[in-house]
This record gives sequence, structure tokens and C-alpha cells, in this order.
Amino acid sequence: MEPILIYHNGVCSKCHGALEILQEKNIPHKVRFYVSEPFSKDELKGVLTLLQINAFDLVRTRELLFIEKFEGKQFTEEEWMDFLIENPSLIERPIVINGNKAIIARPPEKLFQIL
Repeated sequence: MEPILIYHNGVCSKCHGALEILQEKNIPHKVRFYVSEPFSKDELKGVLTLLQINAFDLVRTRELLFIEKFEGKQFTEEEWMDFLIENPSLIERPIVINGNKAIIARPPEKLFQIL
């Protein structure tokens, strides 16, 4: 069985919460620090497919960067993916993947839905 993959932002309390759950339950997992190791476009497309959402649905719309640069503007799916890759702080988190299932674990306990 493949370990669970958690896309983690080191400064995010929800990411830390999800990681703590995995550690406390002794669930094999890998951590991917997506800010320092950005998504490739193919990888992001794969994550969006697993989550069954489009790129805009992964955007943190309350982030100052979004408000200042993107709010109220229309972009294509490809453009949103490029913006997320270029600005990983805009990505909703944590993303947890278990095989062919994925979830945005907000709150962290939501990850139990895919265990």
C-alpha cells in the first residue's frame, strides 16, 4: 500500500493538525512541502482531478495576494493553474491523497473521510 501523501505548508496550522493525526494514528505518510517544491502543471492537474474540482476552487480567496491581484477578474482554467504554481500560498490546504482519493483537510479531521 502506498503511503498517504500530504501536501503541506510549513506555516499552516491546519496542515500541522492533519499531519499530527497521521502521526498519532501511525498511518504511513509522505510529506510534500509544496511551497519549496512547487507543483508541476501535470501534478496539479492530477490533484485537481482527484479532488474533482477546478483550479479556481483550490484558490484561497481571502489571501491578500488574491484580493490585490486576482479578485473580480476572469481567467481560464490554464491561467488559474499557472497562477497557483507561481503563487503556492494561494493553494488551499492541506491536500491529503490516499490512493485515488483526495480531500482538502479543512478541518484536519476531514482526512478521516479518505482513510
